Amino acid sequence: MIRLANADDAPQIAAIYRPFCLDNCVSFETGAPDAAEMAARVGRINRRYAWLVDDAGGIIRGYAYASPHRERAAYRWAVEVTVYVHESHRGEGVGRALYADLFGRLREQGLYRANAGILVPNPASQAFHESMGFTLVGIYKKIGYKLGAWRDVGWWQLALRPEDGAPLEPGPPAHLAQMSL
Repeated sequence: MIRLANADDAPQIAAIYRPFCLDNCVSFETGAPDAAEMAARVGRINRRYAWLVDDAGGIIRGYAYASPHRERAAYRWAVEVTVYVHESHRGEGVGRALYADLFGRLREQGLYRANAGILVPNPASQAFHESMGFTLVGIYKKIGYKLGAWRDVGWWQLALRPEDGAPLEPGPPAHLAQMSL
C-alpha cells in the first residue's frame, strides 16, 4: 500500500537511506541522518508536497518524495524528485509504483516539471528514470567529492503536464487541501 509517510515511519526510512549515505556515492550526504532527522524531513516535505512510502504490512519497502527544485519564485512549478527502495525489494516495481503515485499528486497540485539528480554513472537508476519518461538534460561534472573522488551528477527531467500558456499557481498537496475543507 502506498500512503503518505509520517513520523512513525522515520526509523525504517532512515535504515533504507543509511547505506546510500555511508557505503556508496548515490547520495552526496556523507553522514546518515537518524530517525529524528528523517521525521523532521518528512514533516517539512508533507507541508508542501508529499513524502510517500510503500507499506507492506508495516514494512516500509521504499519511499519517494518531491522537494523544491530551487527557491526562486519562477521555479515554483518545478520539483526535484527522489526515490529509494530497500535493497531486498528492488526489481519488484516498488519504485515505479511510488513514482506513479507521486507524479499524479504533483500534477493535481499544478506542477509542470520533475527533475532527478543522479550520480553518473549509475546505469540502474538512469535506466529506471528513463523508463519512467525522464530525459537527460545535463551533467554537472565533478560537482561533489565523496569517497576519495570527484563525482558527476546528471540531471534528468520529466514533463508532468504540457505548458499551455501562463500557469495557475501551484496548489497545496491534496492531503492539506482536504484538511482545510
